[in-house]
Parts: sequence; C-alpha cells; structure tokens
Amino acid sequence: MIDFNHIAIAELIPHSGNMIFLDRIIAADETSLTAELVVRGDGLLGNDTTVPAWAGIEYMAQTVAAYAGLIAKQQGEAIRLGFLLGTRRYHSNVAEFSVGSLLTIRVEKIMQNTTLGVFDCCIQGVGVDVRSLLNVYQPPTDV
Repeated sequence: MIDFNHIAIAELIPHSGNMIFLDRIIAADETSLTAELVVRGDGLLGNDTTVPAWAGIEYMAQTVAAYAGLIAKQQGEAIRLGFLLGTRRYHSNVAEFSVGSLLTIRVEKIMQNTTLGVFDCCIQGVGVDVRSLLNVYQPPTDV
C-alpha cells in the first residue's frame, strides 16, 4: 500500500467541497482502510448540534471510496465513480452523532470482483458503535 499520510481525501474520492466528510486516513492495507472525521454541524446532514445516525451510511461509503481511490492511485489509475447499492444489517447504538465528536470509520473488503464489492464497516467513537455491510458497484472502465 502506498503512503497515505500525505494524500488529501479529495485526491481519492469523487466528491468535492462540503460533500467530503472524511478528515484523514489513519490506516490502510490491501483489504481495509480506517479514516477519521469530526462530525460537522454545517446543516448538510443534520443541524448545529447533531447529525442523524443514518448519515453513518455516507461516512462508510466515503471510506470505501477512499479505499478504492487509494488502490487506484497505487496502481496508477484514475479515481473512478462508484455507487452504493445498499446496506445490510445497519445497527447503531445511537440515534445521532454529536457535532464535534471524533468518529473512526473502518471498512474491510469481504468480497470484490471487477465491478461489485461487499465491505464490512464500523464506526466507533465515545459511546458510539455502528456496524453494517455495504454493497457497492463501480462501473467498468470501458463503459
């Protein structure tokens, strides 16, 4: 895996501006990636005090995208658009995330072929434990 310490999240995912929720990558290897974010109160997904726990799906999806982007960058390929197909077994011990709280998001590849993937995901923070499986799709490069 390449050195992720000097790579901005914007270089790895097809998002820009306020749509980038991840702050930094803290670990990565061939099958997983761990990122951190501080929950924002900009009103995009919640209000100035809380963000609903369902926003964790987007946090997980962006972490999967960062994983795919890091792999692409390592292989000298362009960052490609991907799609969240759905989630399975989304369990959260909280109804919302407090603005300003630090969350750690870890995604681990369970299965991936050239277009489809399944990732085991979790979000953890003080008093926060969220888990889910994400199904993702990345169109082939020749389409």
